[in-house]
Amino acid sequence: MNHSNERATVGFIGLGIMGASMAGHLLRGGHSLHVYNRTASRAEALLAAGAHWQDSPGAVAAAADVVITMVGTPDDVEAIYFGSEGIVARAREGALLIDMTTSSPALAERIAVAAAARGLRALDAPVSGGDVGAREAKLSIMVGGDAEAFRRAQPILALMGTRIVRQGGPGAGQHTKLCNQIVIASTMLGVCEGLAYAQRSGLDAPTVLESIGGGAAGSFLLNNLGPRILREDFAPGFMIDHLVKDLRIAHGESERLALDLPGLTLALRQYESLAEGGEGRSGTQALYKRYAR
Repeated sequence: MNHSNERATVGFIGLGIMGASMAGHLLRGGHSLHVYNRTASRAEALLAAGAHWQDSPGAVAAAADVVITMVGTPDDVEAIYFGSEGIVARAREGALLIDMTTSSPALAERIAVAAAARGLRALDAPVSGGDVGAREAKLSIMVGGDAEAFRRAQPILALMGTRIVRQGGPGAGQHTKLCNQIVIASTMLGVCEGLAYAQRSGLDAPTVLESIGGGAAGSFLLNNLGPRILREDFAPGFMIDHLVKDLRIAHGESERLALDLPGLTLALRQYESLAEGGEGRSGTQALYKRYAR
């Protein structure tokens, strides 16, 4: 077992918009990489660059010292971690499991308990930064789990992100990511409403964006997605379907905590309506279509 992680064999499961870029950084960082994705064609570029294909999540776990997962939903996470041929069952002794999916804090805690029972370590490490952050290895990575597992993971996480913070024990990374999504939810409403107002009032929207993007209203969402909105570029850096999933988790957790979050509730309702109208695979900036009618 390679505990240094300098040249650890890494498994990566989930090669979507962000996962493929993240896995590529690990390969370029000198790690032997084993991959699996439900749609095998997504792995072709990585395989051409030297990654090794495995036929299941369990097979990836059996081949790797460090197993990273970046899949869609909590149900997907549960399916690949648990079961007789799942990651927990088939992982090498002493392996480090890192789930980077935005998922449920309670599920992260369950994975940590199940991993510990087998002599494994587990971290929940969801990310923020979208497709751009994934491509440029500038993700913000929010980590939950024990301090020793975090120490072991840091050299690998540093290949994918620039801000890597341990937030606490198992589940703390997921709770932090939900804070992130709650802020994004209301911020996207503000970005779209401000640009809609600029357009309707007859202003030149790119000029408005130049001014307000440099002031107190400036944010990653305004400065990165605002120009895409004005170009009517609604391709996904982060899909609406995925944001709806995250906001539903956040809404459920806030209810459990007896916390009333009207901005979150409104954004969730708006995004659910877009998804039901066929925009689920558009980027989150497609919220603007609710205002541009």
